[in-house]
Amino acid sequence: MFHERFKEMKKALGMIEFKTVASGITATDIMLKTADVEVIQAGAVCPGKYLATIIGEISAVKSAIEAAENYAPNMLIDKFLLGAPHESVQPAICGANEIKSKGALGILETFTAASAVVAADTAAKTALVELIEIRLAKGMCGKSYVLITGSVSAVTAAIERAKQGVEDGILLDTSVIAGPDTKLWDSIL
Repeated sequence: MFHERFKEMKKALGMIEFKTVASGITATDIMLKTADVEVIQAGAVCPGKYLATIIGEISAVKSAIEAAENYAPNMLIDKFLLGAPHESVQPAICGANEIKSKGALGILETFTAASAVVAADTAAKTALVELIEIRLAKGMCGKSYVLITGSVSAVTAAIERAKQGVEDGILLDTSVIAGPDTKLWDSIL
């Protein structure tokens, strides 16, 4: 459902990531009261953080994110605003991308969910790669990761460019596997 509404609307995408559930829910309420945005996903993630993802016109999403940030800047972990996100970002968040071919495997892991989404968007816009999944903090102690596939050179270029956009101290690790074993693919897909 998230994918279809996002695709039809071709809207900006934004996210807030707060340290506590209470501040995150309150900030989400403030976003909704500030601008004409729609909450696509919201909820608690490990380890007790709160994520809210919104869509709307770029100016509305920007106003909503700024209002949430101003509400409790000391509780905000991370945020993003993508004015024109790559079409594969949202399905990758939901784990709904259909992978056409299995090539090299790229992995990028971050400390925040918001940084992983931005990195995935950058990777998808850098080279001819497919986003497999963007795992947002659930079961990850608050960390997140991105999985991509494509040719070795495309995956390498996409991961290198995505790394450049992640702030120092937020990037945990990256890897490019040129020819993943079929059993590994079976466990991922």
